[in-house]
Amino acid sequence: MIQAKVADILESDQFLQEHHVKGWVRSFRSNRFIALNDGSTLKNLQCVIDFENTDEDLIKRINVGAAISVKGVLKESLGSQQRVEIEVTELEILGDANPEEVKLTILSPKKHSMEKLREQAHLRVRTNTFGAVMRVRSRLSFAVHKYFQDRNFFYVNTPIITGSDAEGAGEMFRVTSMDIANTPKNEDGSINYKEDFFGKETNLTVSGQLEAETFALGLGQVYTFGPTFRAENSNTSRHLAEFWMIEPEVAFCDLDGNMDLAEDFIKYVLKYILKHCKEDLEFLAERQDNEDKLKPKAERSEMGLLEKLNFVLENNFKRVSYTEAIEILKNSKPNKKKKFNYIIEEWGADLQSEHERYLVEKHFKCPVILFDYPANIKAFYMRLNEDGKTVRAMDILFPGIGEIVGGSQREERLDVLKEKMAELNIPEEELWWYLDTRKFGTCVHSGFGLGFERLVQFATGMGNIRDVIPFPRTPQNAEF
Repeated sequence: MIQAKVADILESDQFLQEHHVKGWVRSFRSNRFIALNDGSTLKNLQCVIDFENTDEDLIKRINVGAAISVKGVLKESLGSQQRVEIEVTELEILGDANPEEVKLTILSPKKHSMEKLREQAHLRVRTNTFGAVMRVRSRLSFAVHKYFQDRNFFYVNTPIITGSDAEGAGEMFRVTSMDIANTPKNEDGSINYKEDFFGKETNLTVSGQLEAETFALGLGQVYTFGPTFRAENSNTSRHLAEFWMIEPEVAFCDLDGNMDLAEDFIKYVLKYILKHCKEDLEFLAERQDNEDKLKPKAERSEMGLLEKLNFVLENNFKRVSYTEAIEILKNSKPNKKKKFNYIIEEWGADLQSEHERYLVEKHFKCPVILFDYPANIKAFYMRLNEDGKTVRAMDILFPGIGEIVGGSQREERLDVLKEKMAELNIPEEELWWYLDTRKFGTCVHSGFGLGFERLVQFATGMGNIRDVIPFPRTPQNAEF
């Protein structure tokens, strides 16, 4: 007897052979037809029981949500909704589900709000939408590793607990083993971190970039793919307190090489899921279309999900300097007519999502890479250009979301790096090890960061970033 996953049975031609499958009941109708799903696919397997010759007490236990084991013969289905079905010869209830309790959960077959689904995040993966999203997320995760491993990058696990703030953002979660109600104090009343577990103030990391750079300057090309944290008190559809970051770093690579790598990487992983997640993406595309119909016209997506993914694959990313982009935006209709929420008045403005989307969706009509940003709106580690006012930074802009990748050529000159740190009041003793890499065989090197959830959100068409991570961590919410 073949024990198989629902996904394999639905594709099987081994008719009249006995199969064994386990899963959860999605529906049970006419005391005869069980829709069984085991998470391996969006589609359900129809299992047909002979109710006249099946124990009545057993039938009463076949409820939505119950876990069951089915043995039976694979047959061509007479129904139009499925190609094959299992004619059940043996059925066992592995785990009951009380129908009265099921009614109170998102497992009940009625329509539920996304907020309700978030409240029951431990069950939402059993719904079609979240099953599809999490399968796509899994495949994307594999594609990330496959891309870099196939190109001889080395995977580096950078620290989650850190004593440095790589972004200079200052919005970090503190890590301590001290009794909060009785913290040791210095003479001036400040907290004495020398008494803490690590002997200094430590936080959860916002980025593995600085540590990855040190490994790139020994292994040549590396990448990190791990959790990062930001204590930004933002309750929006774009923010998470805990999220995953993909951060490659490459020695002997300038900004042009960095842009080439980022474009090639994104196209590879999106092409991978289009090939391996066709069924789930088609379902999510239909879901997005149906959702869009309920929105005011101005809020609807410019493109369908599959159209948007192919838009990225089929177009070369347009490379535009920040200076050129500012001129385009200053002279644009929405800017002149004050339709932008943030009016662009002069060079040096920090671009918002509305500006980035205008460049991609209205002006260039293709993905855009902006480069050479003003130094004063970018991080200290980005290489200063010869003009003394811009840095070798780059952002990749996508339709629907704006920025999806941020990166730069890193500042490899020790004296310039020290000057920039001094300007921003970053103590040299805090990053002595980072400065050391500029003393021993420094070289041109570059890298970028891509928020994995932002990528999953783009790939699945989900409107809220909380719906593309298994258990979202947001302000006032650390359930599960």
